[in-house]
Amino acid sequence: MQRRHKYTQTIEMQMGPMIDMVFLLLVFFMVSAKPIKQESDINIGLPGTAQQEDVVDIPDEQRIRIEADGRVLLNEQSMDSAENLEMPTLLKTLRRFKETTDANKSEALITIDADDAANHQRIVAVLNICARAEIIGVTFADSTGEDD
Repeated sequence: MQRRHKYTQTIEMQMGPMIDMVFLLLVFFMVSAKPIKQESDINIGLPGTAQQEDVVDIPDEQRIRIEADGRVLLNEQSMDSAENLEMPTLLKTLRRFKETTDANKSEALITIDADDAANHQRIVAVLNICARAEIIGVTFADSTGEDD
């Protein structure tokens, strides 16, 4: 008896066309995908103090006059009553002056001209207001009206 050999055909999967299809799909998805815009590329304008390129002429210094009766005058304008030690109007004005000089990239200067009969506590209160407004350029005028 003769044995017959069964002829078995081996089936192999061809890799060449499969690799071609994978690359075609990759290229298709790369081309059809939309690029994502980075967050840093988005132009956003935030509110706040704008930096100036040109120098704006503002007074070099503010003059605070302390009268004998306790009144405080900033550039000849009355600020607060003589009894008010907190002086909110003066503080608000000096803070705006400080912000303006900072935006203008200059130094905030204050000259205190106190009357000889002015209460020393009132002078200290004005100095405290200058410190709360973060103004460090404070000088005193002498009795002749000239700066020291």
